Amino acid sequence: MMILIHQGQVFAPEPLGKKDILIMGSKIGAIKEPGQIRIEGLDVQVVNASEKIIIPGFVDSHVHILGGGGEGGPATRAPEITIEDIVSSGVTTVFGCLGTDGTTRHMQSLLAKARGLDAEGITTYIYSGSYQIPVVTLTGSIRSDLILIDKVIGAGEIAISDHRSSQPIFAEIARLAAECRVGGMLGGKAGILHFHLGDGPRKLEMLFKLIKETEIPPTQVIPTHVNRNSELLEEAIEFILQGGYIDLTAGAKPEAKDNGGISIAAAIKLCLKKQAPLTHITVSSDSNGSMPVFDKKGNLIGLTIATEKSLLENFRFLVRQKILSLQDALKLFSANPATFYKLNQKGEIKVGRDADIILFDKDFNLTDSFAMGRMMISDRKLIAKGTFS
Repeated sequence: MMILIHQGQVFAPEPLGKKDILIMGSKIGAIKEPGQIRIEGLDVQVVNASEKIIIPGFVDSHVHILGGGGEGGPATRAPEITIEDIVSSGVTTVFGCLGTDGTTRHMQSLLAKARGLDAEGITTYIYSGSYQIPVVTLTGSIRSDLILIDKVIGAGEIAISDHRSSQPIFAEIARLAAECRVGGMLGGKAGILHFHLGDGPRKLEMLFKLIKETEIPPTQVIPTHVNRNSELLEEAIEFILQGGYIDLTAGAKPEAKDNGGISIAAAIKLCLKKQAPLTHITVSSDSNGSMPVFDKKGNLIGLTIATEKSLLENFRFLVRQKILSLQDALKLFSANPATFYKLNQKGEIKVGRDADIILFDKDFNLTDSFAMGRMMISDRKLIAKGTFS
């Protein structure tokens, strides 16, 4: 069956005005002026979007789909994510990663979970490895993982400037970045090396050294959690100005500091002030990863879990408070990650692209969702269900 989304206000992310969008299978088949798409003799499901805003689905590039955590022992392992959590947050593409625990959670399980989410309706990719170097891979090396395993998009999240890291030396970082670059080239992928940043004093020292002392371009790597504190964010902005990309982590409270970190809104305001191009910024949720709180001696004193919902909440806050235009906000949540990770079918509403589309009402409440052309939410009713829901 084909689906016709009728007379919605389309942001692709650039504003297209009122349009009809025809979904044919998993792809966008046509985008026309209202009433110009006519189909006879075939079943077409019509979705009335006359009072709605149509945008690309979100691309969440950092999700602990197997669950993260464990810093407080086995009882503090976070649960796996569900399809319902993902879809109800406006997300249609997720990247799965391992975190602190690369021992009791395995690459094979990460790949299986990603394939399971695919079967339930969304698009998934994964990173090889976890916090540690040397990275644990599926085939014996990150280069061959990138070439041979369709879902592997890079390595990560590799921890630096963090007491939980393996304390890698620069030569290890440079070698891994080179493996990502060559593996990505041979595999036809971005081959991104994805770094977890802690609050250690070295901050982005390793990344600046990488682009200064090697031939690896700054676009081969991306640091995440860089809005952890103001000093780290300042360095991250300098990394943008030297040609790199950064990933901001959505917090649970869009309007305020959260666990000592800098809110997405405050981080974006600082980026704008420093004239850092928004096209070099992505936002991810860190969903189902733990959010541990350590004292100055490194003792765990608190633990919460990040949620997928933070992505949608931060997007709405940026747009409702007019910190960013809708078009610019969509760059951070959809277009930029699709471009950076070379996902040519994602991040934009365009004929021939994947039909990853979400609809909002005028107050930016999520009303409808389509992932790869499959209806996931219909008129605020969650349609997508996990296998064991």
